[in-house]
Amino acid sequence: MNTYKHSVSLDESKCKGCTTCLKRCPTEAIRIRDGRAIINPQRCIDCGECVRVCPHKAKKAVHDTFDSLKAYKYRIALPAPSLYGQFANLDNIGYIIGGLKEIGFDSVFEVARAAEIVTAYTRLYLSRPGIVKPVISSACPAVSRIISMNFPFLCEHVIPLLPPVDIAAMIAKREALEAHPELSPEEIGVFFLSPCPAKVSYVKNGFAGESNYIDHVLSVRDVYFALLDVMRNLRETGTEDFTEAGMVGIGWASTGGESSAIFNERYLAADGIENCIRVLEQIDNEEIHNLDFVELNACNGGCVGGAMTVANPYIAQTRLQSLRRYLPVSPNRPNVSDIPKEAMRESAVTYAPNAKLSEDRVKAMEMMHDIESICKSLPGIDCGSCGAPTCMAFAEDIIKGETNADECTVIMRTLFHDYLKKHEEKAILEGLKPLVPKSKQEKNDN
Repeated sequence: MNTYKHSVSLDESKCKGCTTCLKRCPTEAIRIRDGRAIINPQRCIDCGECVRVCPHKAKKAVHDTFDSLKAYKYRIALPAPSLYGQFANLDNIGYIIGGLKEIGFDSVFEVARAAEIVTAYTRLYLSRPGIVKPVISSACPAVSRIISMNFPFLCEHVIPLLPPVDIAAMIAKREALEAHPELSPEEIGVFFLSPCPAKVSYVKNGFAGESNYIDHVLSVRDVYFALLDVMRNLRETGTEDFTEAGMVGIGWASTGGESSAIFNERYLAADGIENCIRVLEQIDNEEIHNLDFVELNACNGGCVGGAMTVANPYIAQTRLQSLRRYLPVSPNRPNVSDIPKEAMRESAVTYAPNAKLSEDRVKAMEMMHDIESICKSLPGIDCGSCGAPTCMAFAEDIIKGETNADECTVIMRTLFHDYLKKHEEKAILEGLKPLVPKSKQEKNDN
């Protein structure tokens, strides 16, 4: 039984069965059945790629709304650094922090601050003897999930550090309780402002374990539109708020920001879920050598390209570069010689295969043999007309009993023309000859 809580949903009333999402899903989690898309919850990693590419807006990210603020006496906002890149002509991050307080939050703890702390912890971790390399960042939940499903030998490579958002939530709640002893922990709500659905699922499924201090997740998109008018007024009247983050923390919003801050040249940074999968395959096959650290972001451009953002990711990157220019390098450096236990977890990723053909290994091998046999008889063009992304996936669906072989339009078209050729006289009598032009028929006869 699937217990994973997903943050990507399908509005069937809007779906046209166009196969756009089918072709772009990196885990083959989508099928087209009866003219509508179906999302397999066991395969979905909530990367948001289908949300991004669907021309009919039938896919959407599920997240909390501003109404959830009403349940708490004290509300803390945790803005992801990617939020800063959404606004044009922004020269002071303080306007965003002040704006968040204007729209209902009592305090703001920037995730970028925690990112600088995690950067320092990462340096300490990389200096430990005996660790498995290359170390893979745990910051992107979509990448961690796909490793847990498809790359069992890479699970131990994922760094067992909590992501910045968890560190931020932990510190923010602790500071709020110290500043307001009259409040109970239940009266303080921690709200993460997320750029992507994968991070929503990360929070929903409690992957931080006992360290999960986040109560709700709001969309960067919703926050952006709520801030527009408020920030316009703040620009006219001024604000007393300033960012407490530096170049390193804000740099985490873009690809390479995390890697370049660890002061180690032996790193690789990639973005885009398809590129990330290729890198993971090469690491798994030991085709990539001499690396200490690998940063992978499922979204193009990094977190600025999340499906719950507004701005073009590359424009957002440019805006962040301008904002970082006059900031200190990293004002949030912990004075520690080792990583505190509260920032660590036993294992960042546990292998949990999602595509078992059968619990019985012998039966699974027989099914795999049948799948390969059927696949050899298919056209091999991966057109998607059958409702599956590839011919191999279609063969698997047939063996599982989820579809029939006659859904392959290429095979059915060939069989149809063969039938007409063998029954030409009958076809003429039934008025079907126009379906096979004479020139086409002569060409087939030759």
